[in-house]
Order: sequence, then structure tokens, then C-alpha cells
Amino acid sequence: MKNYVEQFRKERGLNQEEFARAIRVSRQTVSSIENGKYNPSLELAFIIADFFGKTIEEIFVYERGV
Repeated sequence: MKNYVEQFRKERGLNQEEFARAIRVSRQTVSSIENGKYNPSLELAFIIADFFGKTIEEIFVYERGV
């Protein structure tokens, strides 16, 4: 699954640690999400979307066959 977490985080001027604190996860979790190594739970996806004022679909893009 492709995502735009890193892009939106940088647009807000946040580093991974600051963003992680804001959404109550570890910096390693943020890094793994941004690198596509970890797909967040639906609850965490909603938390991230709410933080950025976006829909889940604007942040996480499912790519078939990937």
C-alpha cells in the first residue's frame, strides 16, 4: 500500500519524533509506515487522517497486485 504520510508530515514541518508523539506511537512505527514496511491498523489510519484533516483515501492508496 502506498501512502503520503511522509509528505503530509513534512508539509507540517514535523520530524518523525514530533509526529509520533502527536499520534501516540513510536518513531519507529512512523518510519515503518512511511517506508511501506508496516500497514497501520484501521484505528491508527483514522488517527493519522484526522491529524492531517484528510480522508484515509487521501493518505493511503491501495495498489492492486502489489
